[in-house]
Amino acid sequence: MEILAVDLLKIFNNLTNIGLAAIGLGLVIFLHELGHFAVAKWCNVFVERFSIGFGPVLFSRKWGETEYALSLIPFGGYVKMLGQDDADPSQLTNEEIAQDPRSYVAKSVFQRMAIISAGVIMNVLTALLFFVIVFKTGFPTSPSQIGNVRPGMPAWEAGLDAGDRINKINDSSVSTFPELQLAVALSSGPLKLEGTHADGSPFQVTVNPDASGNHPRIGVTPMESLTVYQISPSHATARATPPFRRGDRIQKVNDTPVATSVDFHREVAANAGATLTVTVQRAKDENGETLPEPTTETITITDNFFRTLGLTLDSGPIAAVRQGSPAEKAGLRKNDKLAVLDGLNIGTQIDPLKLPVEFAKRAGKEIEVIVTRQNTGAGQESVTLKLTPDNIPGWLDQPVQEGEPLSIPSIGAAFHILPVILSVEPGSSAEKLGVKPGPIKKLSLTRRETVPPTQDEIKDAVHTINLDDADGKKNRNNCAFAFWRVQQLPDRKVTLTVLEDGKLKDIELEPQPDPEWPLPIIGLGLEAEQLVQKADTLGQACMMSFAHTKSSALNIYLTLRSLVTGRVSYKELHGPLGIANAAYQVAQQGWIAMLLFLGFLSVNLAVLNFLPIPVLDGGHMVFLIWEAVTRRRPSERVMIGATYAGFAFLLCLMALVLYLDLFIHPFAKK
Repeated sequence: MEILAVDLLKIFNNLTNIGLAAIGLGLVIFLHELGHFAVAKWCNVFVERFSIGFGPVLFSRKWGETEYALSLIPFGGYVKMLGQDDADPSQLTNEEIAQDPRSYVAKSVFQRMAIISAGVIMNVLTALLFFVIVFKTGFPTSPSQIGNVRPGMPAWEAGLDAGDRINKINDSSVSTFPELQLAVALSSGPLKLEGTHADGSPFQVTVNPDASGNHPRIGVTPMESLTVYQISPSHATARATPPFRRGDRIQKVNDTPVATSVDFHREVAANAGATLTVTVQRAKDENGETLPEPTTETITITDNFFRTLGLTLDSGPIAAVRQGSPAEKAGLRKNDKLAVLDGLNIGTQIDPLKLPVEFAKRAGKEIEVIVTRQNTGAGQESVTLKLTPDNIPGWLDQPVQEGEPLSIPSIGAAFHILPVILSVEPGSSAEKLGVKPGPIKKLSLTRRETVPPTQDEIKDAVHTINLDDADGKKNRNNCAFAFWRVQQLPDRKVTLTVLEDGKLKDIELEPQPDPEWPLPIIGLGLEAEQLVQKADTLGQACMMSFAHTKSSALNIYLTLRSLVTGRVSYKELHGPLGIANAAYQVAQQGWIAMLLFLGFLSVNLAVLNFLPIPVLDGGHMVFLIWEAVTRRRPSERVMIGATYAGFAFLLCLMALVLYLDLFIHPFAKK
């Protein structure tokens, strides 16, 4: 009965969120059409129908002279006035209809301008009202502080670190991470970043965003808090004594207090291999109920090691070098290949995957590194460099995305691992199964039947990572990511697809813990750090609302510009299904988040509706401006041609975004 009650509660909550999302989206559309309707009535125009939705009418009722309808396709709405019908543009030039004093076309140009612009104005006013409520109440967001810097990305190359805070982008202030992301995504060139490092010292750097994806990026993630959100069922945390609980707030690692998540991750990595104790403040019991008084718990973690396959892979070229790093000062260059470290050959005497740890072990000491470098001719040369690694743990920056290089934090360089087996460890399962040196084409991680999907970190029963460039992608750069995936999913079976004697061969391997190689993470997911944006007075809330509405409108125009110039991919577009899904997700976060979303949607609707596209309000306004300037209406031929062209454009756009919603975006997988 208790399980049934919980299931019924979940169903009720889901239905409530769906209802809230539907009401919110319907409200934005209703208020837009209400603007047209109210001003049309004020101008004494005969309104035949007020409809929410398009297409066949599902329900209608007539009050007074107007029919109020709910139509089948809930992607908008319309107000049908005498003399104004997008489905029959000839009415706008019909002289017989123009003789009726209550027709739309009989009204003055400025009255018609007021009617056409009323929907957009209503959306702007609605957005202002929603934002006032949001800012007066206060809502949580992420600060513009960096939680992680992705290896090889522009921010990493510029020398930015986890814990740094970005305050300005191209002299424009940013205080939240969404503002930072948007400014980068809509950028059209180099960005000047200003802010403060974690130690409080100021910085100013210029970065060139990476535009290889769907939109420009600099490779930073938002700051985490110290509150436990998720506990991996297959990592060391699952074996912790006593177990972690969701809501625990981390205070110490061993005897060292930690003030931020950056401190926590570095302390865990620095103490990898030793028995780890984590002190937390506990506010909830095992059932998730709040305790009368918070307690302090000390949690012990042991036996946390990398899992290996008994293979040594080849190292690839240097992918990136950080500004001001020991590697840059020593003269290490992009495309160099690390060959020898302190007299030990890399690939035969040192596993390339262990280079981050090997360099960290030599922190504070001058060491000699030999690299292979392409010379000005067609050949290669060996270059000897001397550098002193910083005291930064290895594997602190994990390759969590496909194509990411492996970072060596202590020297500030990142390199790729190649999918080529150099050697097989004697006595390993790989040797017993007959694995031979040669190329690897792909790696697959298969969930075991004994592991329920709910206890796994990814949904796919088989997670395949391609390591072959045959499909036109740089899959050869996925090796570091694939190896880290083996660490993230240690309970999964590993299948290598290798090329032997010209034929593909699948070999199933069991990853084994390496007691000489401690893992620098313990498998805790932490909540995002939060910044509450809240106005002290109603006047301040109004000012913040106006500024947010203005910036939202500007950002929409910048997005359109980026779409036209190709800086932002069309794949970033979302259609009605994507918007509905986003509304449902936001509804789960509460009514303040929903109001913020609806405010942005209102601004979006206002801006897009006023684009100079026939059929849209902006297209009608262009015709009215023409009429006001020339003192004559556009010809019937022009009106009909433009209207049908507008319809064709919107139908193509709708088909595109529906395709993206169904087959490209996550909505298709939910």
